[in-house]
Amino acid sequence: MAKILIVGGAGYIGSHVCRALAARGDLPIVFDNLSSGHEHAVKWGPLVRGDIRSFAELERAFSEHRPDAVMHFAANIEVGEGQIYPRAFWDNNVGGVITLLNAMERADIKPLVFSSTCAVYGEPEIVPITEKEKCEPVSVYGRTKRAVEIMLSDIAARDGVRFAALRYFNAAGASPDGDIGEEHDPETHLIPNALKAAAGLGGGMKLFGADYATRDGTCVRDYIHVLDLATAHLAALDRVMAGPGGFFCNIGTGNGASVLEVLSAVERVTGRPVPFEKHARREGDAPELLADISYARSWLGFSPQFSDIETIIDDAWRFHKKAWGIS
Repeated sequence: MAKILIVGGAGYIGSHVCRALAARGDLPIVFDNLSSGHEHAVKWGPLVRGDIRSFAELERAFSEHRPDAVMHFAANIEVGEGQIYPRAFWDNNVGGVITLLNAMERADIKPLVFSSTCAVYGEPEIVPITEKEKCEPVSVYGRTKRAVEIMLSDIAARDGVRFAALRYFNAAGASPDGDIGEEHDPETHLIPNALKAAAGLGGGMKLFGADYATRDGTCVRDYIHVLDLATAHLAALDRVMAGPGGFFCNIGTGNGASVLEVLSAVERVTGRPVPFEKHARREGDAPELLADISYARSWLGFSPQFSDIETIIDDAWRFHKKAWGIS
């Protein structure tokens, strides 16, 4: 049994990774300040309350639990918020990782799985996107994640940190039993907001941009079920625990759904209409973002199992109905 410190493990993706780790017999140790995570999502191991920017709190967690590896999920993620509050994003997303790496060095822990993002690519020239695509992020969020990727490469070359930087595409869905799911506040992601609109909560959807050069004029994104994302994390963890070096890897499906296709799928799954209003494009929204997952398939043995759009929405709807008290 391996003991894994899950920094940010009370959040959406972190809690699903904890569940997957426990299911295979490992012990997830959640380190979270609960600023955006949820204590009720910590079900499969101990919770250590602490902030990634506090060396003393991290050192105490390492000393008490002696983990074998670290997985990182503790980041500010809302892109628009990052444009307004860049200092907070750089402080947490980059400064926090520097503190984490220093604490790992003190504890002599080398393996790290880092949650990166497809936002490091900015507005790619070639789609589907491979890991060889140039990284020119256009948002503060994307730039903080790219800065950490560069830092990990530099430190790994010098100090032997073994890292996997997983570049997520659009994480979505929930556990099929409705136990844990997406609970951001405010919620900015399409699928939970579409489900909220279908449920008659909070008014209609805002659809930003209907004149893109795509099959129906709306943006196309690569949605990956959070269960598949958790599986990819376990495969990456096994890689970094087994040997030296570091790598960057896209985690998506290679398939895309447009905004209108997502709204149609929500209507099919829920049996309810999704009211929406069309608005102008948002700055920085690329027409189409799709992952080339050839490297994930060959290096991690990764193959999405649950990521068709209706399965994603069905599982998300089950979770949200339970959370919102809808029968």
